[in-house]
Amino acid sequence: MSAICLVVGLLIAPLGEAITLRWTHSVQKTLWEEDYRRQGNMLLLEAARIQGTGAGMEPPPDAVLRDGAWHYKPAIGALPKLELRHTPHVAPYIICVAADCRPLPGWLPAVDSDTVVELIPCPPTAD
Repeated sequence: MSAICLVVGLLIAPLGEAITLRWTHSVQKTLWEEDYRRQGNMLLLEAARIQGTGAGMEPPPDAVLRDGAWHYKPAIGALPKLELRHTPHVAPYIICVAADCRPLPGWLPAVDSDTVVELIPCPPTAD
């Protein structure tokens, strides 16, 4: 299995081959979503959606407004990892695997309330 994992310290949560990362912008209070899939030993950001603009979150010129959100394909290459800040000061990230959407602590119940969590291709022993 080639999954994406959430990792913090010794805690590892295998998720699936593709996930959606969802969060609320801390200033604008609008929803952001990004779709990732594992590509070999990297994470590929396939698509993104923003439900508003402002505070440094302007969609790119090729974005299309559809269903209340700006849809676009980010122009970045594959990433070795993504670092997520889990903090009590803002709502937690929500991670969706297929139709199963949970806040980050729902995937890693023992996660500290203020830490950095990595989203990475799972190591072979976690698959």
